[in-house]
Amino acid sequence: MSELPPCPKCASQYTYQDGEMLICPECAHEWNPNEVEVDEDALQIKDANGNLLQDGDSVTVIKDLKVKGSSSVVKVGTKVRNIRLVGGDHDIDCKIDGIGAMKLKSEFVKKA
Repeated sequence: MSELPPCPKCASQYTYQDGEMLICPECAHEWNPNEVEVDEDALQIKDANGNLLQDGDSVTVIKDLKVKGSSSVVKVGTKVRNIRLVGGDHDIDCKIDGIGAMKLKSEFVKKA
């Protein structure tokens, strides 16, 4: 019996071959082991102008943003350094001077 690779989605060892495709019975993922897979889970987050953002970038806020649960406001032009990209609705994790740790939406920032 030949050794088949585990499922790339759920890491199940119970994969089986159907023609040229490999199939996982646990998560029903199908893939061709001969094709080079593109990492679909890689974050492709873009700013308001369409520039691709990366961890560690500096961005500038393009709109006044109210801070939920506070009377503070993040003003237009506030520069945020060393961002971290995360998944979810608010896709930028950062620390803003004078306010603290925050999550921002990429649609309200531009790459500095």
